[in-house]
Amino acid sequence: MAAISHLPTLLATMQPRLAADQLVFCALPAGDWARIAALDPVVVVRETEALTVVVTVAAAGEHGLATAPAMRMITLDVHSDLEAVGLTAAFATALTEVGISANVVAGYHHDHIFVPDDQAEDAMRALEALQ
Repeated sequence: MAAISHLPTLLATMQPRLAADQLVFCALPAGDWARIAALDPVVVVRETEALTVVVTVAAAGEHGLATAPAMRMITLDVHSDLEAVGLTAAFATALTEVGISANVVAGYHHDHIFVPDDQAEDAMRALEALQ
């Protein structure tokens, strides 16, 4: 399937899907690649200061990492073009209007929005209304 860049089409077909697992953002020392496989992260971001990993609360606890604040991941199941303009702004605005913070990661095929666990259902309603 070809990536979509037309904003009205992206919004109409974004199909938000809420993952079941509670997730946390954790920091590992900048060169600590050896622990990555054992943590089975959803996301890894290499920053100058540290490796940021997004892992389940259970995995973080097993490895002695911070387990708060708990987040949930919402995946937009539309295949969004990496150069599409306006999608992030549209859903960020919709979430802002209902007071929900969002941390966004764009994958090759989909956008993933991390929201506070206790606001996940409200976030889903806001995204579904945006469609």
